[in-house]
Amino acid sequence: MPRLTLTIQPGEATLVNVPTIFHTRPTTLRRSLTLLGQDVDVVARPSSYTWHHGDGTAQTTSSPGRPYPAKDVVHRYREPGSRLTPSVDTTYTVRYRVGGGGWTDLGATLTAPGPSTALDVDEAAPVLVKP
Repeated sequence: MPRLTLTIQPGEATLVNVPTIFHTRPTTLRRSLTLLGQDVDVVARPSSYTWHHGDGTAQTTSSPGRPYPAKDVVHRYREPGSRLTPSVDTTYTVRYRVGGGGWTDLGATLTAPGPSTALDVDEAAPVLVKP
C-alpha cells in the first residue's frame, strides 16, 4: 500500500497553542495481475487516516485534510519540543475481481504507516515595545 507523506502547516516549526494543520495527498492503488492463470484486478482506496502528532497523541479521521485556509485536521501542541516526528498511517479498504467478474470486498483493511516528518514546537510570549 502507498505510504503517504504528511504535510504540516505552518512548516517545520510551530508554536504551542497555535492550530497546526495536517494534511496528506490520498492515493488510490490500482493493480492488475495474473494469479493462477486468472486475471485479477485490485483497487485499494484510503478509508481512514491516523495522525500521530509526535507528542504522544493521535487522532483518526476519514478526511485526508486540506491545506490552509482549511482546518480539517488540526492539532494544538501543549508543550514545546524539538525534533518531534509526526506521521500519518493510512488505512485502505480493498476490493478485487477475478476474470472481469463482480467486485468483492477483501473483508479486512490494510494499514500503511507513513514516514515521519521533523517538527519543532516553540513557545512564544508577547513583548510590549514603544514605537
